Amino acid sequence: MAQTAFLYLAIFSAFTLTALFPSTLSRSLSEETSTLLDVSASLTQAHVVLSFNPETLKPLDRQETQAQTHSLTPLNSSFSLQLLPRDALHNSQHKDYESLVLSRLGRDSARVNSLHTKLQLAVQNIKKSDLEPMHTEIRPEDLSTPVVSGVSQGSGEYFTRIGVGTPAKSLYMVLDTGSDINWLQCEPCSDCYQQTDPVFNPTGSSTYHPVTCDSAQCHSLHVSACRADKCLYQVSYGDGSYTVGDFVTETVSFGNSGAIHNVGLGCGHDNEGLFVGAAGLLGLGGGALSLPSQFKATSFSYCLVNRDSSTSSTLEFNSAPPSDSVTAPLLKDSRVETFYYVGLKGFSVGGQPVSVPPSVFEVDESGNGGIIVDSGTAITRLQTEAYNSLRDAFKRLTRDLPSASGFALFDTCYDLSSRSRVQVPTVSFLFAGGKSLSLPAKNYLIPVDSAGTFCFAFAPTSSSPSIIGNVQQQGTRVSYDLANNRVGFSANKC
Repeated sequence: MAQTAFLYLAIFSAFTLTALFPSTLSRSLSEETSTLLDVSASLTQAHVVLSFNPETLKPLDRQETQAQTHSLTPLNSSFSLQLLPRDALHNSQHKDYESLVLSRLGRDSARVNSLHTKLQLAVQNIKKSDLEPMHTEIRPEDLSTPVVSGVSQGSGEYFTRIGVGTPAKSLYMVLDTGSDINWLQCEPCSDCYQQTDPVFNPTGSSTYHPVTCDSAQCHSLHVSACRADKCLYQVSYGDGSYTVGDFVTETVSFGNSGAIHNVGLGCGHDNEGLFVGAAGLLGLGGGALSLPSQFKATSFSYCLVNRDSSTSSTLEFNSAPPSDSVTAPLLKDSRVETFYYVGLKGFSVGGQPVSVPPSVFEVDESGNGGIIVDSGTAITRLQTEAYNSLRDAFKRLTRDLPSASGFALFDTCYDLSSRSRVQVPTVSFLFAGGKSLSLPAKNYLIPVDSAGTFCFAFAPTSSSPSIIGNVQQQGTRVSYDLANNRVGFSANKC
């Protein structure tokens, strides 16, 4: 009798709480399984990016970096740099949002090919001595002015601003965790792509020094050559493009935070490709010649704003990660030191784990497999088995949404033209150690036109590695703790 009375009391209490606080109880439940996609806000931003004028940024964002007379103490000093999306810097004059998206996806495919090629060269045990420069590109007569620094990979999706030389010249540079070599366009420039700032002229800098052929920096290059005891470098990419030029040292300054001397970087005089707007590239990978490695940074982090936004965030070095970061193991493979592998175990959709063998995300004995975090890749690429499981789980829970035809590399799309907001199942990354990161809906359902077609922003791949792209990272501060081999993700920290 007492048990029956207790049961009635429990039912009555639950009913009363639901009646008095219905929104509170339903919200706490739904937050675990679903999230809101603001369709109207995404489409408004898509319209705005087409008409945005980069010139409006110049009074605020193009202030000249002052030359610094002191050096940073890298192991103790923390500093930050402004970070901007590509379309805030360069108005690409696309006729509509669909053509803008197709352009982005084309660059993205070339980018992914380059990363996959880099890994395959490593797992096939192709040594540096096996990689010879293209003889047609570094003939002595051509090298009277060093040749080609042309990268057309489309990794140029986010830019930061630094000073190069003494006195410092302010330049927008691409942020790239998938590369190690820092490089920029240099005068005299026989065939350079368009950049926002004047091309760097080495003759105007008192700290510009060519690197000798017997230096440790020259020996760290995967492909190098020698001319008059000056080190030449070449980096090849997946679509057949490459960068070739003099390898030099220069002073790099970071606003009022100070300067670092003798930073190794490439100086290119004949440049072609899709890096419109940027002066060059900052390599943030794990190799010996990357910027963090050269000044022995203990950590760095960035927060990538929405690519359709004109707002900015920061790239930070040696700063503590946010206290609420979701952390996971940061793994390295000695065969390809550039990449930042992460300990991923799987996914959940709508609060339910997706059936994916954990081995899909592990590096095997040959060096294949694994999943990396990359700032330059836009769309997350997953091994086909993992992608199919994730997509099918998402589709099962979105049967009420009107479907649309596939678009480019996306096979799961929806017609949301009649909706202003829609509730969708939450997609979460499940990391080693039991931590999970729930993604905002706008990080996996993205507009591909101005009419209201949204697609599931993941794609399959049969190549290694899998890649967590920047669409899934948007709005999240990603922290690379290099001293403790941890990577952290903290939402809403831009």
